[in-house]
Amino acid sequence: MTAWPMVPLSEILLPTTRPVPLVATETYRLLGAHWYAEGLYIKDVKAGSEIQADRLFKVSAGDFVYNRLFAWKGSFALAGKEVDGCYVSGEFPCFRVCESRLDGRYLHYYFARETVWNEALGLSSGGTPTSRNRLKEKRLLAMCIPLPTLEEQRRIVERIEAVNALLGEALSLRKQTTEATELLLYLEAKRFREELLLQGKQQVLGEITDISSGGTPDRSNASFWLEGTIPWVKTGELKDSDINDSEEKITPEAVSYSSAKVFPPETVLIAMYGQGQTRGRTGILKIAAATNQACAAISPKPDMFVSKFLQYWLRSLYHEMRKETRAGAQPNWNAGMISRIKVVMPSLAEQLEVVDKLDTLERQVLQFQKTLNETDSELAAIMPSVLKHAFSGQL
Repeated sequence: MTAWPMVPLSEILLPTTRPVPLVATETYRLLGAHWYAEGLYIKDVKAGSEIQADRLFKVSAGDFVYNRLFAWKGSFALAGKEVDGCYVSGEFPCFRVCESRLDGRYLHYYFARETVWNEALGLSSGGTPTSRNRLKEKRLLAMCIPLPTLEEQRRIVERIEAVNALLGEALSLRKQTTEATELLLYLEAKRFREELLLQGKQQVLGEITDISSGGTPDRSNASFWLEGTIPWVKTGELKDSDINDSEEKITPEAVSYSSAKVFPPETVLIAMYGQGQTRGRTGILKIAAATNQACAAISPKPDMFVSKFLQYWLRSLYHEMRKETRAGAQPNWNAGMISRIKVVMPSLAEQLEVVDKLDTLERQVLQFQKTLNETDSELAAIMPSVLKHAFSGQL
């Protein structure tokens, strides 16, 4: 155990307020504090006329700031230069650090630990046990921290930040490796598609399949949803895999009174638009299900197409789909664009052979990604362990 003295924060933090009366015609950058000590961020930019309070409080770089309401969630932060001159509400007390005794970074890392968040929870009070708990300044300032010399504090911070940098590199490599394995499958599917386009007779998808889309029943009619039995698939549920269930279900009446349709098993779905990386993702229904209007449903004829072959064909177009879009509020495709996709239909036996090769590669990719995922928990445990050792004098 460390022999460092335990010092109350009241000795090393100075409460600071910089009240600013609001001017209706001026704009203010408003800050929030991420949970788990992940820093301050600009939550909103508003005119004074849009803010109900009559004043805000200015934040300066180097301030130690916390959210009274979510101290138990770790909403502690050290203000950086990027938020200098921004504003917080009265729920965010600010303090200046006594720089002759305390390095602000040392304090930041001390408050980046779950044990401290739990201590804050125990010191908080409010109307309910958790969500309305507030940590008042008086109780915060009564908390004690181990306080070595400034030189030792800076040495500890350097060690923590060195580990943090290595973790950042590891996580970056982890992300790059995941993306590379996904790209491998895409490139192999694309190679098969391009070879077939050169060798076989080209047709357009709309001439040899039925292409449709679904719809969203009236959300205000609760009975359409609460009593639903028919799976209703959204684009966010398309993960380039089989679909055996859905997050939401609708009733037969909801189908009758909306543009929703129920599609049979083996229908291939593709996302025409959606948030993030959703557009271009696919799925194969293994159940009868309805979809929302952002899903294109492609029904291949059993004697012409193997559904999995068609899905791989569409997956091989993922990056092209994300480049070529129809103008609108958000990048997207439409059923007409999908109907014009050029395809080649080899024999069913040849389609199955392609599917088998790509399935084998996909299994290998998924197994590799599973191994990578197992390292995530190990990486996540490193920093808490480092911080525990740091503040017990063992780093």
